[in-house]
Amino acid sequence: MTFILMKRSDGLNRFRLLFLTALSAILLPACKNVDDKAYRTWQGYGSGPDQSKYFIQDQITKENVNQLEVAWSYATGDERDYQCNPIIVDSVMYVMAKDNSLVALNAVTGKEIWIHANLNGISRRGITYWENADRSDRRLLFTLRNSLQAIDAVTGKAILNFGKDGAVDLRQNLGIDPEQIGRIASHTPGTVYKDIIILGSSPGESYLSTPGHVRAYNVITGKLEWKFNTIPQPGEYGYDTWPPDAYKYIGGVNCWGEITVDEKSGIAYVPLGSPTYDYYGADRHGANLFGNCLLALDAKTGKRIWHYQTVHHDLWDYDLTAAPQLIRVNHDGKNIDAVAIATKQGFMFAFDRTNGNPLWPIEERPVPPSDMPDEKAWPTQPFPTVLKPFNRQTVTEDDISPIFLSDQELKEWKERVAKARKGLFTPPSAIETIAMPGAVGGANWGNTASNPEKGLVYVLTQDYPSFYKLALKPPPIPARFLARFESQQAIVKGKVAYEAFCQTCHGKDLSGTGAAPSLLGLGPKLNETTIHEVVMQGIGRMPPVQHISDADVSNITAYLKEKSTGVATTQKLEEVKISGPVVAAGGAPGEVATRSTVAFSMGGNAYPAGVKVPAERYYTDYGLGRPFILNPPWSSITAYDMNTGNIQWTKPLGEEPQAVAKGFNNTGVPTGSQRNGIIVTSNGLLFATVTNGKIYAYDASNGEILWTGQTPLGIATMPSMYEVDGRIFIVVNATTPQVEGWNLTEEQKEAMAKNAKKGGAYYVYTLPNNDNK
Repeated sequence: MTFILMKRSDGLNRFRLLFLTALSAILLPACKNVDDKAYRTWQGYGSGPDQSKYFIQDQITKENVNQLEVAWSYATGDERDYQCNPIIVDSVMYVMAKDNSLVALNAVTGKEIWIHANLNGISRRGITYWENADRSDRRLLFTLRNSLQAIDAVTGKAILNFGKDGAVDLRQNLGIDPEQIGRIASHTPGTVYKDIIILGSSPGESYLSTPGHVRAYNVITGKLEWKFNTIPQPGEYGYDTWPPDAYKYIGGVNCWGEITVDEKSGIAYVPLGSPTYDYYGADRHGANLFGNCLLALDAKTGKRIWHYQTVHHDLWDYDLTAAPQLIRVNHDGKNIDAVAIATKQGFMFAFDRTNGNPLWPIEERPVPPSDMPDEKAWPTQPFPTVLKPFNRQTVTEDDISPIFLSDQELKEWKERVAKARKGLFTPPSAIETIAMPGAVGGANWGNTASNPEKGLVYVLTQDYPSFYKLALKPPPIPARFLARFESQQAIVKGKVAYEAFCQTCHGKDLSGTGAAPSLLGLGPKLNETTIHEVVMQGIGRMPPVQHISDADVSNITAYLKEKSTGVATTQKLEEVKISGPVVAAGGAPGEVATRSTVAFSMGGNAYPAGVKVPAERYYTDYGLGRPFILNPPWSSITAYDMNTGNIQWTKPLGEEPQAVAKGFNNTGVPTGSQRNGIIVTSNGLLFATVTNGKIYAYDASNGEILWTGQTPLGIATMPSMYEVDGRIFIVVNATTPQVEGWNLTEEQKEAMAKNAKKGGAYYVYTLPNNDNK
């Protein structure tokens, strides 16, 4: 900081110099509170452990951002929808492509370095990176089905001394029989802190789903370092906010979003979701800690430091999932390390990150009661008083839009809304109830970012209502999940048939006995026709077993394919039909033992004997309908100045072309932000992706759009930014079939289908060579 002194008198100048020197000692720490090095890399899902999506650079500016162009692209070679954003270490980029393979690319040219093929079941939202102090050990960490695994970041090969045979069984240490757990691994990568990785989970949302306790594992050995029970056990804090036996059967209260770590203080900020079942809580009377809490834990030990519950006894699926943002603010004349979190119900909360004290008052306000049998909705809910909502929080007949509705449809929707129960925190009912935002509205994963230096927080959001209606019968399985459900059912039935007809000779774990060989590693060679012939006709020492039905043969095939494929030590590289430098294939050998044969069931299992629970269970679907029934904007970006608590600006997230053609502007894109994200740069740019394949560069100070990019397919993840040899790059994952545009013509549908058939790609943008200075 430079000071210019006016020449009056030596005494006055000395006074001013002392005053300004003292002032600079106060101001400089506030101006320089971030680690430059930490904000020049993108080595995890949200750039780094603080999940800020903040990048320090001055090369791409407001003046030249409109010159961005594609430097290179990398085709995935398939039609899969990869929802991961790339991570970049030094000059190497890691992406998912080629039938769920992990691929290392040269980050400047896109040339393949190595391919670890066929990682079927890998976490959909990507991987994270760790290295030791001298960088002699560099690892990529990820979940695959129910396991945690590590790959050597340099060679691409599985690290087989990690866990057991290269895999950590995530079904363990949850207080229930691992064999009864259908799924547990989170699709969002964990967060690395020193030599541990902190993991959330995705156990499902049915009655009696698996509890979502937060755990930390050693990145070198795979050893469990600590566990925090998100559903308290007897004697633990919060146990009295549940019925006495709830910990025996309640599931959820899991972190399926982004865990933020303050590396300087060693505090992990964990956004937790709802208890299950999400919409009917008669078996969980009480406030239900730590459901829907921002939970501050000692990252080294897992001990609770503080918590704040944003929804008591959640009945609306208002999980916390967006990353808590770590910012430094000037609040009431004091510099405060703060944490801000955006919620699915459209609220922003802000706290002193050391003790959890709110920066501004939060009021407990009365909310409507439930009219459902045995339900006891919590009588109040927390409302921020200064921080205004970033979403609409109610729907009336006047909110119904004529843009895409016929006159008859418009009339029907208005009548439907008029009859429904509505209003924020109105509990679901047997009468249709509108939640606004709904199950996928508000802020979701990847949707928040910040400028930590200036105390600014940005939120992507979508206005998307849910129409809930509780009934005794579970809702049908959505069509997009039906094939997966039927496949899982076949595996479960196949397990039963295998145990009855095959286990005696081939062994419980398929590893064989003295009477018959191992079946492990045969997955790629198995098909129903071959197995049927072997069963009916016999082979070698195996006699015909003709009393097995065709249905059992089909199910046994499904079971064997699930339990015997993808074993790294048995899958030969020459069998892998992927072009390029393949160095390994399949998950680590230990992963096979972690696979589940528990079938999904919305109703869940039976309650434990002796617990007091309601006689009936009620259900609803997500009630999503169509987002465009509302007047726009359908999705937006909101910028908060957390020094004052004021909203600086709100702008629509893109435009819906057909709505624009009809004369409507500032529409945002329906479902435009649910899985997307933001990059915030130190020189005042904000980059945002949209599901329709657009990338926008905004002026972060006012929301003005400065540049727009377009990819052939949609984008369903955040962008990443990185620097190599002084040159700044932005990469986006465009692998999602576009679904935007709601009354498509046949020509438009054909064009979209043609693009999808071409497969997706990663697109890397930079300035022209002469502007990269």
